[in-house]
Amino acid sequence: MSVRIGILGSLEVTGANGAPVTVGGPRPRALLVLLALNANRVVGVDAIIAAQYGDEPPTDPAGAVQAHVSRLRRSVAVEYDGVGYRLAVDPDDVDALRFERLAGEGRRLLAAGGHDKAAAVLREAVGLWRGPALADLPHGSAQAARLAELRLGALEDLVDAELALPEGTSVAELRSLVAANPLRERLRGQLMRALHATGRQAEALAAYEDTRRLLADELGADPSPELSATHLAILRADRSPRRVGVPAQLTSFVGRAEEMARLRGLASARLVTVLGPGGTGKTRLACEFARDACFVDLSPVEDGDLVPHAVLGALGLRESGFVPSAGDPVRRLVSSLDRQSSTLVLDNCEQVVDAVAGLVRTLLGACPGLSVIATSREPLGLTGETLLPLAPLGADAVRLFADRAAAVRPGFAVTDANRADVAAICAAVDRLPLAIELAAARLRQFTVAELSSRLASDGPFRLLSRGDRTAAARHRTLTAVVEWSWDLLTPAERAVAARFSVFAGGASLAAVEAVCETTDDVLADLVDRSLVETDGRRYRMLETIRLFCAARAPEDARAAHARYYLALAERADPHLRRAEQLDWLATLSADHDNLMAALRWSVLGDPATGYRLVAALTAYWWLSGRHSQASESAMRLLAVPGFADGEEYVACVVHAVPRQLSHWTRAREILRGLDGPPRFPFVPTVWGMTAGPWAGAPWDPVDSMEALPGTDPWTMALNRLSMGIMLVLDGRPAPGEAELLDVLATFRALGERWGMAQALDWLAEVAGWRGEWERALSLWAESLGYYERFGALEECVDVLCRRADSLMRQGDSPGAHADLLRAGELSRRAGQEAPAVLLGLARSPEDLAEALAAARDDFGGTPVRARILTALGRHEEAMTAARTSPFVATLAAAVEGLASTAHAERAAFLLGSAVALRGTAVAGDPLVTATAARATAELGTEAFAAAYAHGARQTRDEALAELP
Repeated sequence: MSVRIGILGSLEVTGANGAPVTVGGPRPRALLVLLALNANRVVGVDAIIAAQYGDEPPTDPAGAVQAHVSRLRRSVAVEYDGVGYRLAVDPDDVDALRFERLAGEGRRLLAAGGHDKAAAVLREAVGLWRGPALADLPHGSAQAARLAELRLGALEDLVDAELALPEGTSVAELRSLVAANPLRERLRGQLMRALHATGRQAEALAAYEDTRRLLADELGADPSPELSATHLAILRADRSPRRVGVPAQLTSFVGRAEEMARLRGLASARLVTVLGPGGTGKTRLACEFARDACFVDLSPVEDGDLVPHAVLGALGLRESGFVPSAGDPVRRLVSSLDRQSSTLVLDNCEQVVDAVAGLVRTLLGACPGLSVIATSREPLGLTGETLLPLAPLGADAVRLFADRAAAVRPGFAVTDANRADVAAICAAVDRLPLAIELAAARLRQFTVAELSSRLASDGPFRLLSRGDRTAAARHRTLTAVVEWSWDLLTPAERAVAARFSVFAGGASLAAVEAVCETTDDVLADLVDRSLVETDGRRYRMLETIRLFCAARAPEDARAAHARYYLALAERADPHLRRAEQLDWLATLSADHDNLMAALRWSVLGDPATGYRLVAALTAYWWLSGRHSQASESAMRLLAVPGFADGEEYVACVVHAVPRQLSHWTRAREILRGLDGPPRFPFVPTVWGMTAGPWAGAPWDPVDSMEALPGTDPWTMALNRLSMGIMLVLDGRPAPGEAELLDVLATFRALGERWGMAQALDWLAEVAGWRGEWERALSLWAESLGYYERFGALEECVDVLCRRADSLMRQGDSPGAHADLLRAGELSRRAGQEAPAVLLGLARSPEDLAEALAAARDDFGGTPVRARILTALGRHEEAMTAARTSPFVATLAAAVEGLASTAHAERAAFLLGSAVALRGTAVAGDPLVTATAARATAELGTEAFAAAYAHGARQTRDEALAELP
């Protein structure tokens, strides 16, 4: 036992061994009282001096305080932190602080209707008083008065609690309290109620008259409405037991405006069932709507035969307890309810739903003025029942968190700095109101950022393991909330729920039936019990429920899940190269989370399935701009021995990051060894886009390009698309453009939009080089439209960057900037920072250095890397980088940059060489224009034209040979 300190009366200190501790001297005693009143909080020296001496401090007050502290330290632990002193003690070991806690807890229990518990807690609270508070603190009158007021309020709460109990309260003690506090109307009303409860109605009415005269004489006021209502009730002599009203709420009501409006619109409906999983706020919504209803809590009722008795008790029509009264309870209910219009709120019906349904049908049929609002995790299943499903909160989730967080951490508010963490916390607990309240309560221990991080790493069940001690057991923790629903399931329903938990992001009926080995009947039961929800097409679990059930899922369910989604992926793959590709992309996108979950499980659970999934999903990932999401699983699969063969292996190699030379060499050999059409044609396509021309011969990508095997129209069109792009980038734009136009027509005939988007993008690039601005912008707009329909973010970024370059050459800087900003947003959504975006938005050498760091030094990254080096003025490095690219267009851009630093005649020649390499001039390029203007000014127009023409007359090979 630690040191206990009593300040509700004269100072008493009890040591750890239970023996009294003497604290000598009035000043040290006063100091201990002050520190105890602020247990574990620092009290500044100035505040101590004011409390000790008031307006007459000694010459050296700080020294005097230090001397008093020295004396106190012989008995208690007093610490100094540089600005003041702190008493290290458990607040519950200080009677005044313990009293405040108990008084608050008792008031909450009283408001919630827990009269017996409230009475016990409040008796303990007021029993701590031994005399006037802070008797040893000479200048603590304000604090003493505050505590005295709290004591009187606790006494009044205790009387209210006792009046609600069968044994009632002491009239004599109430008379003494009234005599000591004659103007407190609450005490006067309690005395009247106590007298009436003991059959002394005349005395109760006389007490009211005494109060009325006193208030008139002393204050010139009339009795309060509450006291007048008590007087009226006594006059009516209504001795019937009080019905149970809707519980008073301890917190504000946040959100649910739409549901509340719908309830108001259902005024004519006689049976409304508020439906939803545990923690969605069903009870709170019903109570807020039906404030004047009779409230029946059915959560303690496990025997359906006792449901009518629970309703009788709530209506005040029988004695307490569940012992049946004489006569049929249902007939008694009908007899009572048939005489008046009334509303019943039947709360927590799920565990006795059949009995509740039977009783409600009888009552509604026999009592025309009755309406019922039920709350349940499954419908009652009656004809005429109106269901009001409660979904998790939307935007109000953040408001609710802020409201509850401010209660445990005063001053808390959602700001721009913490909004993302608050949103993440709400999302982690499915935006369930109860879970949000449990999470907000943890701000006593954690910051918002820490709470968000811990929820992400540990999950909600471990972290939200504490709640309101006075709440029903099923609402104290998140585990208890879900467990309450789980325990109500049949064994068959539990088995299906456990297997269902392997789905991520929901599933179709066909998927559920295959993986869960069940029929839609059992699934419908789980929907009725609010364990599963559906929009009519797909079924899903709230994440909190899914995590609970996942701990009970058998391993074979995950294998069945992976097999099902592998079959779906392989069935979808050929359709992604046909006119129906958008429909199949939508099908796969709806199950994206399931496909990725199947892949992650298969890495260790079944690597062969994992390899097949990567190959089958390659087209889907690239068409929808999701290919980077496969990187980690691809890397892990490559680490599994025994699978270095086939297109599946190549698919993993092309998705893996970082890249490993040994795997790429092996993948190239596999592709060259294909002796027939590939089973997954998009795999070698992606290889070509990622690795570049297969043979890798410098400066001859067209001649060295190997065609994809296959004679189907899509593969043949793709080979021609690759050829057209290669020709454009290899300085042969005219034949390349002609090829791309033919390919575009072929893809249009096939209805294959990805190929169309690719061809349109490169046709626009050629048009932009020529200065055909309107045509280029039109082609890019069409290309971008297709990519946006796919959701291919990375391809959208590429198109926007190329269009921004074209707009910049036209002199439309605002338009270019807008495209780059949009590309940056899409790039971040795709989980990366595109170097081309960073280059376009760069405003300083530091920005360019950041872009350079982000640029890959490989086939795909070399062109932008060379451009960044040019922008940095590092032209020799730009030339070196450009030479590693198989495309002379990259080298042409580096040559134009090099020309900007060369002497005039050499600059003119280099600009001509760039034209020879590219096969066309880049219309309006600012760097080329500025370089040409400088060289012309120094050489004169004719000399510049001659040098420029000499460079432009070279063949590609001659231009290459002339370069430094």
